[in-house]
Amino acid sequence: MGFRENLKSELSYQGILVKELANKTSISKRTLDNYLREKSSIPPADVAVKIAKALNVSVEYLVNTGIQEDSKINNYSSKIQKLAERLSNFSESDFKMVESLIDFIYDKNTN
Repeated sequence: MGFRENLKSELSYQGILVKELANKTSISKRTLDNYLREKSSIPPADVAVKIAKALNVSVEYLVNTGIQEDSKINNYSSKIQKLAERLSNFSESDFKMVESLIDFIYDKNTN
């Protein structure tokens, strides 16, 4: 995945509209729409930094092409952090239920 796909994915995951991101970053909606088009290019570094800050993700996550072995972990780091924050508010029994579900899925995918 590249910048366009990662940006689309993060906007979808966070439930943020392009116009909301435009307001948060002071980058025009038209410019952001251009970055989301099929044949788009990676924005200049200063623009990528503004977008990353507004989405609370790293620039590396947004521009990562998925070629590196560690990319899966890097791509999920903000999502994992958000899940951890949510889990910290769970009761002990709810936390154990989620932990069991994760263990089940992990075991299913590794066997």
